[in-house]
Amino acid sequence: MKILVIGSGGREHALCWKLAQHPDSEIYVVPGNTGMVDVATLVNIKVDDIEGLVDFAKAEKIDLTVVGPELPLTLGVVDAFQAAGLACFGPSKAAAQLEGSKAFSKALMKKYNIPTAAFDTFTDPVKAKAFVDEIGIPCVVKADGLAAGKGVIICMTREEAEAAIDDMLNAHAFGDASAQIVIEEYMEGPEVSVLSFADGKVVRPMVSAQDHKRIFDGDKGPNTGGMGAYSPAPVYTEAMAEEVNRTIIEPTIKAMAEEGMPFTGILYTGLMLTDKGPRVLEYNVRFGDPETQPILVRLKSDLADIFMAALDGSLADCKIEWYDDAAVCVIMASGGYPQSSEKGVPIHGLEDISEDEAIVFHSGTAIKDGQVVTNGGRVLGVTAKDASIKGAIDKAYKAVEKISFDHMQYRHDIGARALK
Repeated sequence: MKILVIGSGGREHALCWKLAQHPDSEIYVVPGNTGMVDVATLVNIKVDDIEGLVDFAKAEKIDLTVVGPELPLTLGVVDAFQAAGLACFGPSKAAAQLEGSKAFSKALMKKYNIPTAAFDTFTDPVKAKAFVDEIGIPCVVKADGLAAGKGVIICMTREEAEAAIDDMLNAHAFGDASAQIVIEEYMEGPEVSVLSFADGKVVRPMVSAQDHKRIFDGDKGPNTGGMGAYSPAPVYTEAMAEEVNRTIIEPTIKAMAEEGMPFTGILYTGLMLTDKGPRVLEYNVRFGDPETQPILVRLKSDLADIFMAALDGSLADCKIEWYDDAAVCVIMASGGYPQSSEKGVPIHGLEDISEDEAIVFHSGTAIKDGQVVTNGGRVLGVTAKDASIKGAIDKAYKAVEKISFDHMQYRHDIGARALK
């Protein structure tokens, strides 16, 4: 079975690693990174070159394409593959609006009574500031479109809210992505990520996970793409999962079908567990990074079979099994991240880690003069599995201690809140 994975980060490395376990599989990754060469053939095509991706898949007779990042999904890569008669796992361009437009997703939740924060949508800064007075401080200001994870501003003062509104609507801080903004009430509580497989009608939630967005220990410092994750999240009980499935996840899939844009792919539901019950923070339309790493390490079933069942519309009959073990992923980032990123710094110690200890998923690496070096941003995701969360934490950090590169950054408290 020839499988093509689109993307280049730790999420895509984890996808390639898991898909390579399918019998007689041959994995290609576009564009990939140097850490994936053991499990996939790298192909140098840009993720937004939709025509180039389709041409490659046709020429190589690819049986299944799996899309990692959101950009090609919002550009309609799945529609293009389907038009060419190719199997591609992910939502259509229309369905990808769930992530591509916060205004769209909030309007959908409002229409179908899916619990989320109170909000309104604006293009006029004067009206936006008036709504801040109405909703109160703190509040959250969000760019409507994709802003590389940077378009969400938590405003603790009115001055911060006004500055965020002006930056987005007047100064066009995020270009077209902030031509429209969403302002919503500030919610408090533990956050949980729930990823689900969907085939347009049926949805099958995966095991829960919790991400760590802030760069420093104790959730201090600026937000990042994610400095680590663990699975399961003990705060997300079976009773909570049943409630979320009934009131949020299943209604979302039904709503998309009723809107004439059935959702096939990965529905990522970011939840805030408030004192009034679970609320949707955001939707993504693909695997999260780094949640994918510990989640896929816990997946016992064949991932390619699940993807094909979703594309066939037979997800209800697909057997999906998970290991009871916990898993933890610690992200190692380059110096300067998230404001800037050092590149070309030699990485040492990778050869000292066996897969029995931990799996090292590459996010931002390259090869220079035969040596693995940093290639900016988040560099590695060190992922370990054990019978307990504490055991998985210990194994992950034991592996992290074997790796070194100048000015490396990582948090020392990934999974600590699970132990509480």
